[in-house]
Amino acid sequence: MSDTLLAAVEAGLEVIDLGRELRVGMPQSPNHPHFWHALPRRHGDMERADGGSAANDMISMGTHVGTHIDALAHVSHNGKLYGGLDAQEAGRGGKYDALGAHTIEPMVRRGVLLDVAGHLGVDHCAGGYEITPADLEATAARHGISVGPGDVVLIRSGWGSRFVEGEPYVGRDSGVPGVSEAGAQWLAERRVHATGADTIAFERLAPGGGHALLPAHRVLLVEHGIYIVETLDLETLAARGHHVFTFVLVPLKIYGATGSPVRPLALVSA
Repeated sequence: MSDTLLAAVEAGLEVIDLGRELRVGMPQSPNHPHFWHALPRRHGDMERADGGSAANDMISMGTHVGTHIDALAHVSHNGKLYGGLDAQEAGRGGKYDALGAHTIEPMVRRGVLLDVAGHLGVDHCAGGYEITPADLEATAARHGISVGPGDVVLIRSGWGSRFVEGEPYVGRDSGVPGVSEAGAQWLAERRVHATGADTIAFERLAPGGGHALLPAHRVLLVEHGIYIVETLDLETLAARGHHVFTFVLVPLKIYGATGSPVRPLALVSA
């Protein structure tokens, strides 16, 4: 660790957790296996001669459940993955050697929060609301920040405040706010490294439309190799007014997987 970095740590850093708790029954995309947690051994099931006892756990879940990152293997278009790889050939053997979650490098980068809901003066954007490039531009200008190459851009629609409501957060009938193709192109033009949002699908879901069309995923993952982080908790970060910060994210090195659970952090001066 360099002297400069050590001095910053010793001077005091506040760590803001941007990840959701993994709980049985939490809201999630209906397209992925649900999270399940069980205790196959509980205290007292077995006791050692000295009176000691240990409990252990078993979990099962999809890799796109809870706060997670999409690997570039997650989405294809017209049979092609990022870089023009044949999607079917890339997945032979039941794993994606080239673009799986194990290829995502740990991130310690400049993070930018674009609090669109705050800019618009609403608790949360309406279901199905499209966050346009004009919204992103105006929000950045209001915060007095710019978005540049290598940044990780987090977009707050405020919809994350509905996570505790369960099914309404999924927005099956109401739709869910987010960027669409134009907003994704705006991010790609600025050559961001990754982007994320406080919703389960990152992008706008039309009322009643579900996950039928996901053009922002195509633009970001397939056409530009930009990672997507979903189901973020951005409420504390926004409430404290932090729009630029150090973003830290480490995926699990699940070989060949299409995504990984993550626990992202925002580091700010205390």
